[in-house]
Amino acid sequence: MAEKTERELRAEIVEVCLKIYNNGWVAANDGNVSAMIDDNHAICTPTGISKGKITTDMLIKVDMDGNMIEGEKELKPSSEIKMHLDILKNKPGVTSVVHAHPPYSTAYAVAGIPLDQCILPEIVISLGHIPLTKYGTPSTFEIPDSVREHLKENFVFLLENHGALSTGENVFQAYYRMESMELFAKIDSIARSLGNVNSISEGNVKKLLKLRTQWGMDTENFSGCRIGDRLMNYSNLENGSDPENNNKNRVADYNLLQDNDKIILTRKELQDIIESTVKSILREINR
Repeated sequence: MAEKTERELRAEIVEVCLKIYNNGWVAANDGNVSAMIDDNHAICTPTGISKGKITTDMLIKVDMDGNMIEGEKELKPSSEIKMHLDILKNKPGVTSVVHAHPPYSTAYAVAGIPLDQCILPEIVISLGHIPLTKYGTPSTFEIPDSVREHLKENFVFLLENHGALSTGENVFQAYYRMESMELFAKIDSIARSLGNVNSISEGNVKKLLKLRTQWGMDTENFSGCRIGDRLMNYSNLENGSDPENNNKNRVADYNLLQDNDKIILTRKELQDIIESTVKSILREINR
């Protein structure tokens, strides 16, 4: 596929700006979007302009140090340009960055809760765990410094007490990754309000990781996800045993226990036993 022209990139940035504005992910002059033109230049949104009103001629061309190369005199590059350029220079394959304040994702960033659990198959495969970066003062190097420690293995980030950040091979991929993150945050929030969030089992997470391998996706720089506190990624794909099989073995082991022996169960194991018992009782009642 031929490289996009600067004119095409400008049009795509404006389209994404309108999407994040219409989604309610930004208010007033919030948010910023950037895309690389070549190895030495990028285009970014200006500071102080609503993403719902932005036009292609308002976008600003900068060098990779953030110096303005081309743009309307009364406009200046986004105040977050340091964050954008640091990612563009340090994340191989990434040419675009989107920063916004989608409500559910930002709520998790404010609550100090990373979106790192193995809950949805699509997220496990495409994004892995979504880290919470340390708080940084906007427009300073504090934010890029805090993002950089997670940059190798992640494409999307929660910025503590600030918002959300996504990256991509192009501006649309960066946008769609943020869209996926926001839906994930919304689903997780609703599940929490219902009182329970079930994680995908270890065995099934391993199957998802193997699918990523079969599909030719990156296995070296992938964050994985967590089941409780345990990180599931390619480093432990072939290690350890499958809890689903372990449960079968535990049943046999329990039969060998003495009356006074103690049994230690996880919350999930206890829940499974209770559910199984209730189902058995209901079957007997309905006979």
